[in-house]
Amino acid sequence: MISKAENNFQYELEFAVRDYECDLQGIVNNGVYLNYFEHARHSFLITKKIDFAGLHAEGIDLVVSRIEIDYKLSLTSGDLFVVRVNTFSEGQLRLVFEQDIFKLPDYKLVAHAKVIGVGIRNGRPLRLNDIQGFNDLL
Repeated sequence: MISKAENNFQYELEFAVRDYECDLQGIVNNGVYLNYFEHARHSFLITKKIDFAGLHAEGIDLVVSRIEIDYKLSLTSGDLFVVRVNTFSEGQLRLVFEQDIFKLPDYKLVAHAKVIGVGIRNGRPLRLNDIQGFNDLL
């Protein structure tokens, strides 16, 4: 269990499980966790003034190249949880999002993800330093 006082993260976003996100077993379907992680990443980037539409208009697209998820505990309908986000670079091209989902109120670890993203222009990867706003993430 993680204490709420442990603040080794750059961003967090709270959610509640909706009924339609659960499968026949009454637990959140494994694919739905991808949506939770993605929404938290996008919300985090918005707080850093990184504009997906603006970058796309400049010919730059931010894409996920790899995701690893370790599931530890199931969420069920109505559960409250928080997604926490940290970022760091791996080399000059890859931005890594380390993300954890914790069930509230006891902060039990539900899932851990490592998401690797890259910026591309005309099908070619860009250095992170060449993408507007990314220096603030590193």
